[in-house]
Amino acid sequence: MHKGENCGVECLMSQANPKLNWCIARLGSDLNWWVEEISDDIHWDVDGLGIVDPRQVAYVIDLLEPLQEYNLDPQLFENAFFGFSIDKEIKDGYVRLVRTKGSLLEADEPLFALPDVIDEEKGPYADFIEHVTRLRVRMLNDLIDFAQKLTIEELEEEIREQQNSDLLEGRATHFFQEITSILEYVPEGYELEADEERKAPSEEDAVEEEFDDLDSEDETLEEDDTMKWDEDEEDEDEEEGEKKPEDA
Repeated sequence: MHKGENCGVECLMSQANPKLNWCIARLGSDLNWWVEEISDDIHWDVDGLGIVDPRQVAYVIDLLEPLQEYNLDPQLFENAFFGFSIDKEIKDGYVRLVRTKGSLLEADEPLFALPDVIDEEKGPYADFIEHVTRLRVRMLNDLIDFAQKLTIEELEEEIREQQNSDLLEGRATHFFQEITSILEYVPEGYELEADEERKAPSEEDAVEEEFDDLDSEDETLEEDDTMKWDEDEEDEDEEEGEKKPEDA
């Protein structure tokens, strides 16, 4: 095929394809969000397509912070994702998201992040994964005294084994799981104190926070009522004490 013919076909496809401007996401039983429907269904296959929710985005940003000392390129992170804001809740567990071009690192509102995996091997998301994998290995070699230097191949092999295990069990590997498995990776038998202090977000955490708020309010109300009851009892005791001498 001549170059001109190839360009004509690509231009025609580009004009015919709808733009990526909205998607519908559902909350899975694993507490991760998955794309159910998307505006650009030609370039995107929603089968097993995960999307990173705002709490997970914040957690990933937190995990990236230690890599700044090892020349982390924040622009690779920005390029790796399409940002989406919440448009409306369709029904329980389903939300409609609309595309936004705002920065994930400087967003004023909670944003979902859809990895750019149109080209899985050479796309922006693949570049980001390669970048943080290399930096994580460099950081581990700097902080841990290994008998032999940790290699990128060793980390990648272990990640592939986890993904293959999920595949054999019929589970799709969520992007959040893939990213955190790299940014939290430590060889077996070793640990980093900074990693131990972090805790991945979960739906249960949000629920617990709500219950904590309710408990604190109840405790305040109960304390006020108890104080009133104590005052009433003290007043009654004083009245009885005053009456007893008279009765005597």
